[in-house]
Amino acid sequence: MRNKYIESFEQAQLESKSVPDFRAGDTLRIHVTIKEGEKTRVQAYEGVCIALRGQGTGRTMMVRRIGANSVGVERIFPIYSDSIEQIEVLRRGRVRRAKLFYLRALKGKKARIKELRRK
Repeated sequence: MRNKYIESFEQAQLESKSVPDFRAGDTLRIHVTIKEGEKTRVQAYEGVCIALRGQGTGRTMMVRRIGANSVGVERIFPIYSDSIEQIEVLRRGRVRRAKLFYLRALKGKKARIKELRRK
């Protein structure tokens, strides 16, 4: 059982931030605020969401992209973090799993995810 004050605080946090509806397999562009000394800037990180976990304000997403020299780079973002400015859903993926860890072993065209066709 959770404390009612903590629950009300978390509910206020959830309502203050608008997060689009997405799931594993979707291609996302996440705008992240980066602090370098005194300066701050916004950098976009684009990749496939391979996992969602947690609940409430502790909810996180794991995003994978292919970097330079075909090296896979994965980052875990807290969805309700203050450092995330915006989340864009670029493509909806057609997958049959909640966790797409099998993409780590695939390369090139085999690592592609089919796009979900809406009727």
